[in-house]
Amino acid sequence: MKIKRIGAYQVELPLHEGSYKWSGGKSVSVFDSTVIEVETDAGVTGWGEVCPLGPFYLPAYAKGVRAGILELGPHLLGEDPCQLGKLNRRMDAALKGHAYVKSGIDMACWDILGKVTNQPVCVLLGGRFGEDFCLYRAISQESPEAMAKRVAQYRSEGYTRFQLKVGGDADTDIERIRAVRALLQPGDRLIADANTGWLMHDAMRVVRAVRDVDVYIEQPCLNYEECLSIRRHCDHPFVLDEVIDSIDMLLRGHADRAMDVVNLKISKLGGLTKMKQARDLCLSLGVAMTLEDSWGGDIITAAIAHLAHSTPPEFQFTATDFNSYVTVSVADGAPKRVKGRMAASTCPGLGITPKMDVLGKRVLEVS
Repeated sequence: MKIKRIGAYQVELPLHEGSYKWSGGKSVSVFDSTVIEVETDAGVTGWGEVCPLGPFYLPAYAKGVRAGILELGPHLLGEDPCQLGKLNRRMDAALKGHAYVKSGIDMACWDILGKVTNQPVCVLLGGRFGEDFCLYRAISQESPEAMAKRVAQYRSEGYTRFQLKVGGDADTDIERIRAVRALLQPGDRLIADANTGWLMHDAMRVVRAVRDVDVYIEQPCLNYEECLSIRRHCDHPFVLDEVIDSIDMLLRGHADRAMDVVNLKISKLGGLTKMKQARDLCLSLGVAMTLEDSWGGDIITAAIAHLAHSTPPEFQFTATDFNSYVTVSVADGAPKRVKGRMAASTCPGLGITPKMDVLGKRVLEVS
């Protein structure tokens, strides 16, 4: 089996809540997602998706995905999509860096492998643990009262884990954390995610001010060294996200005892193949994980579900269901949340069927 064509579709994903806000005044109302199609000479087609949060978040942007596929795609024609290790080495040799460009192609090839072997991707990633897994809800940055109201709403829908977007004014962030934690019950988890937004002195003020609060602190500052300094002055369990963009950084973070939990994003690492490598390393090191991506719709949600469902429950800190945040569905068969939990499909591959009327015409093709 060989790759004969790679295509891409551009889809806009508006948000149910109107906008998504996080540190530094960053805000998005419509996400630009790229759906990737990998066709083979055996008639089997795989699907992937890449949806950067925006060029002001990570070094990735939507038009860059599509430009990168035009650059990378010709090097992959004639390759076997089921030989995923070999394929990834080929991608890395043909295009240095730009992990997010490779992510959707790799995801589509896992979909192909599942279809060819008649197995769900979660089985190929290591097995299916349990009936379902726990989700978190990201709470867009607003006033403390508005964020508490959002948390109360989502808690009534079954969520028990909440990622609170902070990283703004320190005094207001302290109020946000306290207002939300006051609503929660024993067993609920609260993560204060600054998304690199605090300077060190603000981060230090916040963690000291909420020392008595049951909360996780996630990615308080811009770079690794700053986060490590806050970690060493902090009593709270600590999550690293944006700075963990490679196996090297994952190993460094563990060696420095810089985190208790790590947030792993599919497109940040370059696809499910490298996510599996990082996930399995975390299993060996004893590090719990949030398993997700930067953003996305039904196809990315399906990939997250397979990755999370193939991870032992004690290591599943949480995961997310991006398709419940957006108003447009791009595929049938994608997993849906039920009372704050989700399950991966039992169908072969990712278990999704793209809605071609939603995708429209290809915006690019490599053949």
